[in-house]
Amino acid sequence: MKELFIKKEDDIKKIYLIEDEKIIEKHEENTENPMLEGNIYVGKVQNVIAGMQAAFINIGSGKNAFIHLRDILPKKDITQDNDYVVEANDIREVLKPGDPILVQVTRDKNYKKGARVSKHISLTGRFFIYMPNSPFVAISKKIENEEKKKYLKQIILKNIPENSGGIIRTNAEKVSEEELVKDIKSLIEKWENIKNLDLDKFPKKIYDAGGIISKYLIDNIDKNLDRIVVCDKTVENLVQEFLDFEMKSIPIIVDNDYLKKFDFQNQLRKLENRKVWLKCGGFITIDKTEALTAIDVNTGKFIGKDDFENTIFIVNEEATVEIAKQLRARDIGGIIIIDYIDMHIGENKDRIIELMEQEIKKDSSKVQIEGFTKLNLLEMTRKHIYSF
Repeated sequence: MKELFIKKEDDIKKIYLIEDEKIIEKHEENTENPMLEGNIYVGKVQNVIAGMQAAFINIGSGKNAFIHLRDILPKKDITQDNDYVVEANDIREVLKPGDPILVQVTRDKNYKKGARVSKHISLTGRFFIYMPNSPFVAISKKIENEEKKKYLKQIILKNIPENSGGIIRTNAEKVSEEELVKDIKSLIEKWENIKNLDLDKFPKKIYDAGGIISKYLIDNIDKNLDRIVVCDKTVENLVQEFLDFEMKSIPIIVDNDYLKKFDFQNQLRKLENRKVWLKCGGFITIDKTEALTAIDVNTGKFIGKDDFENTIFIVNEEATVEIAKQLRARDIGGIIIIDYIDMHIGENKDRIIELMEQEIKKDSSKVQIEGFTKLNLLEMTRKHIYSF
């Protein structure tokens, strides 16, 4: 059974994706420091830093936001192997202090830095990400059928304005043309409403992406959820309103004590642990730094039954499955370095990479495996699903 549990506790909104009584994903948002990602602002240029080809933008939310020149120039066509269409080499040619600028938050602020913003606006729907100022259409790499890709792209091109574009999401693969067009039209209408707002006064927020609950529902209501469990009637009404708008039927259960059942509390404690034990007796350690996340694989109590290389491979194999789970459950993002127990047979390294590729297909985030370095470290990157 696949369930979504949504809980509001004091100033914190919590979301858990649970499959067969196991916590697969956990996300939180503090209402005192709400999620800004996806919000659109008319900002005011505060400082232009020529040496960094960047600027700081006052969006009216505390710390000034950061924008780079490449997030101002026309967006790269990700369907082609080409570079940005460069119309300026100096950010001072396009921005001056005091100028208004329409931007969208692409990465949330934290206690050290302000938000990252971009002029490349995108509006996310269930099946399509509409990009009104980017004249190309890309398709999720998880859609592999070539005929389906052509079919979906034709639908998009028929229904979006000229010189606009976007990205066809994985969820679009299994929906009807009618549902896809409805999603597209809804996003276009949303953009038209944004453009028609009074943009003369700034800085100010002109579009709210809805925070973590709205974003998570958009991303997950088409992923075979059996039911949604909520903590109270207020959250139930919020979820039901969303489902009604999307014409989606998923049972909603009110149960504030849901997390006290099964062994959820024990699972949550384990997600905070540095050390994670494997069934074979080995273990992994997870250490986060500002620059990257380092994961170390150890044999622990496991001594194996036959040759040493096979013993090592068994631990590395089980560790790979567990690491993929932990990356998703903890929403670990950025650079990830995995120090496997040294394997001396090249074929075993290939098998580990193939297994990792298979396991990360379950992850809705973008994960890129770079391969083993000369020091036998596996390099990979993962994008935070929701960055704070």
